[in-house]
Amino acid sequence: MTTPADLVLRGGPVHTLGPAPATATAVAVRGGRIIAVGADADVRPLIGAATEVVDLAGRALLPGLQDAHVHPVLAGLTMIQCDLHDSGDAGEAVAAVRAYAEANPEADWISGGGWSMDWFPGGTPSRRLLDAVVPDRPVHLVNRDGHGAWVNTRALRLCGIDASTPDPVDGRIERETDGHPQGTLHEGASALVGRHLPEPAADAVLRGLQAGQRRLHSVGVTAWQDAMVTPQVQRAYLTAAESGLLTARVVGALWWDRERGEEQIPELLARRGGAGRFRATSVKIMQDGVAENFTAAMTSAYLDGCGCATGNRGLSFVDPDRLRTSITRLDAEGFQVHVHAVGDRAAREALDAFEAARAANGTNDHRHHIAHVQVVHPDDVPRFAALGITATIQPLWAAHEPQMDELTIPFLGPEQAGRQYPFGDLTRAGARLAAGSDWPVSSPDPFLGIHVAVNRAIAGGSSKVFLPEQRLALTDALAAYTIGTARVNHLDAWTGTIETGKFADLVVTDRDPYAIPADAIAGTSVLATYVEGERVHTDPAF
Repeated sequence: MTTPADLVLRGGPVHTLGPAPATATAVAVRGGRIIAVGADADVRPLIGAATEVVDLAGRALLPGLQDAHVHPVLAGLTMIQCDLHDSGDAGEAVAAVRAYAEANPEADWISGGGWSMDWFPGGTPSRRLLDAVVPDRPVHLVNRDGHGAWVNTRALRLCGIDASTPDPVDGRIERETDGHPQGTLHEGASALVGRHLPEPAADAVLRGLQAGQRRLHSVGVTAWQDAMVTPQVQRAYLTAAESGLLTARVVGALWWDRERGEEQIPELLARRGGAGRFRATSVKIMQDGVAENFTAAMTSAYLDGCGCATGNRGLSFVDPDRLRTSITRLDAEGFQVHVHAVGDRAAREALDAFEAARAANGTNDHRHHIAHVQVVHPDDVPRFAALGITATIQPLWAAHEPQMDELTIPFLGPEQAGRQYPFGDLTRAGARLAAGSDWPVSSPDPFLGIHVAVNRAIAGGSSKVFLPEQRLALTDALAAYTIGTARVNHLDAWTGTIETGKFADLVVTDRDPYAIPADAIAGTSVLATYVEGERVHTDPAF
């Protein structure tokens, strides 16, 4: 006698994104795993008296979506602090700071973030805007891309930062005409104030994780790689995993301190491991900054506002020779290495380091990846496939919008600007793609990213297509958010596709992405999210 399923979802298109039937309408689940994929009639014998039967009513079923580069704990903490992500311009941001300060008179510091560079002239908000609403307490607000901070005069004075303070080697203090700090601190300069912030309490970090997890589940994300796991964040994950609060599958990328070298590897080895659905098996190295503040490491110089070369080619945060040595050591110790590389020089330095590691250690299955890959030199595109390095893309950024058109393209020059986000070139060259959001830098919604990957334009934004030859087919974009990221996280044997024997990590959407015009993908909503057959998110419309 056939043992009944615990859960059956039927009556809608099932997109397996794997070798299971190309056309299916039903999935059966028992004990958290998929036991059948096929037509409604195929699963009917598995329905028993206690089986939960979900009528898809024509709505689509997809594998659980996965995010290869995200910061949910940071995002969650920001959500419960001074959160500027819902602001639309400088005025709304300042009003939000005022409202938060008034609502939290006991807070010694006003901290949080989520401001956008395109709200301010030159992308650099002034301390005076904050002074007008919070003159008596220090304020430190991180840019939504995480590569800078906006501070007030009180914070600068409290931390002893003035006109005589030199720029750190890995950052820059934006200055007024007399040399006094203007209020924007780029890259490593942010730490001049940030290191003075009180460390959030353990319960606040755990609440931040839970808030971040709820948001990710609401957009269909069932697994991710956290790209910045400090010891405090790791403790929160372990607490959540051991107590059953962690309902997602998470790989933690342990943070590499760029001010230190290989002496930190024993500490990272001591932290490797995990519990439940959390594993700390990756190491994240930030090799450069971002193009908008001229810290992304480029092979050619940035231009100034007049279109003339400046001599500035950005920053390599880790010396390339040291990067090769460190990655070779990490590779030998069995770590996956996850490198932030926005500029083409940073991407080349990372590829050179991975090539050196392979030469020293031989091939392995660590599945290293390079995130962002905003600008890649054409000579380096085929090296991703040749070296087995996954390109972890953030598709939502590959479009015309103010930050791209006003703060990036004019300062890169036409040749470098034309090499941005080369998803199509990488795919044609045989590279593996994984996809992520970098939330809270941008929206965590995978369908917004898939929309841009396919259209190279933001829904409701500019109608001008950004480098159309770099568009992805819908299946390739969906695969990057499912099996591509599952592979990076060593979860592809259990997740990433809808196949018999795999975990029932599933997503129900309000529409079939294959049955709508490409320019409607961004409107897709997640109605239900399942992890091992247990519903972890339900939209009221479902």
